[in-house]
Amino acid sequence: MLTYDPEKVIVTFGGVPLGGWAEGSFIDVAAASKAFTRKTGADGEVVRSKSSNGCHDVTITLQASSLSNYYLSTMNIADRATGRNLLPLSITDLNGTTLKFWPQAWVEVPDSWGYGAEASDRAWVFHTGQIAADVNGGIIA
Repeated sequence: MLTYDPEKVIVTFGGVPLGGWAEGSFIDVAAASKAFTRKTGADGEVVRSKSSNGCHDVTITLQASSLSNYYLSTMNIADRATGRNLLPLSITDLNGTTLKFWPQAWVEVPDSWGYGAEASDRAWVFHTGQIAADVNGGIIA
């Protein structure tokens, strides 16, 4: 039997660990493009083209009370002021062998958030440059 522990998933931005994860899914990594595209000719011959695009959009979801919201907001403000806040982003799953690392990423302010009778979540989107480490492992015993 294997055990997954969400507390062993470490995300850092600019070397600073992030935390205060929302309940449910709290990290989503989406490739900016497919690894290969396919084109079929009129006679049925198929050719595939390899993409060199190693960029991703990474969404993390935090509780409204997370101190990481303040840090990410500050990093976004600094980037808008200087245009020089490209920082390293990493995701490491200590439950197994998954590692993702981008030497350059920037954070966007959440598209929207609100206030209500209960605290709401904040979803932050990071846009990245080329990925430098991409190990998609699993949980290990």
